[in-house]
Amino acid sequence: MTSRVLVWDLPTRLFHWLLAASFAGAWLTAESERWRDIHVALGYTCAGLILFRLVWGFVGSRYARFSSFAAGPRRLAAYLASLFGPAPQRHVGHNPAGGWAVFALLGLGLLTSATGLLTFSDIGGHALEEAHEVAASAMLALVVVHICAVIVSSALHRENLVRGMLTGYKEGSADEGIPRPGWIVGAALVAALAAFWIATLRDAPPEPRPGAAVTSAHARHSDTDEH
Repeated sequence: MTSRVLVWDLPTRLFHWLLAASFAGAWLTAESERWRDIHVALGYTCAGLILFRLVWGFVGSRYARFSSFAAGPRRLAAYLASLFGPAPQRHVGHNPAGGWAVFALLGLGLLTSATGLLTFSDIGGHALEEAHEVAASAMLALVVVHICAVIVSSALHRENLVRGMLTGYKEGSADEGIPRPGWIVGAALVAALAAFWIATLRDAPPEPRPGAAVTSAHARHSDTDEH
């Protein structure tokens, strides 16, 4: 007999949605000189979230641990083959394909963040800047594939996987649930990010007032005329 059981702890869910929001924001601000500082801050946020997830993958709850969804090529192939049969494999946590996607996203996220931060520090030149753009594009492509896979898997298993990642609950047997949601770690993660963004916005240089540049140029022109 199945019922609604807690599968995804709060830190895992916060990581998932905060990384999605940070990456989306970084992508949208990538070509804007005006939003460059925000783009860089979002890059730091992505990097910090990924580093947290790497630690949480070893010390987190049952389904957050890498050991729960690390799958070899044979398990992946068997899972993918089952999707075309009458009884697709269902996993309470990440399925093998989802597990591979998690590792790929973490790796590409680290590569994108590292190359971006080095480029911002004027290290590596044009080649590293190109590597940053390629890594970001690859990560975006993987995100699109991940979204499509979630839609297909939700339809095949007749369950709302997005809702599960929002609430933490999925259908399963009583022994498949996790005992605690991880409120303390989740709150600490939010507090750390809030502190980072408060400091970032506080230390950001003020934007010039409209017309200030024109006024300054006019003043310099007047000084030149007087001489």
